[in-house]
Amino acid sequence: MILRMKHHHLELLLTRAMPYGKHKGMLIADLPGQYLNWYARVGFPPGEIGQLLALMQELDHNGLSSLLDPLRKR
Repeated sequence: MILRMKHHHLELLLTRAMPYGKHKGMLIADLPGQYLNWYARVGFPPGEIGQLLALMQELDHNGLSSLLDPLRKR
């Protein structure tokens, strides 16, 4: 699964909530790294939610979560 990251994808990380599971209702940008890594191991769900989880996992894994800070301040 390849997602060409665009600015609006970063915004979606801060506006989309996890629709199900242990962290239902939590913003994708705020999900714990362990949870994101679990999805990376077992497979991301299909569709937009899976793409956003994969993007957030990449940002978190590579220490780039701070890229979201300017968007949080808006």
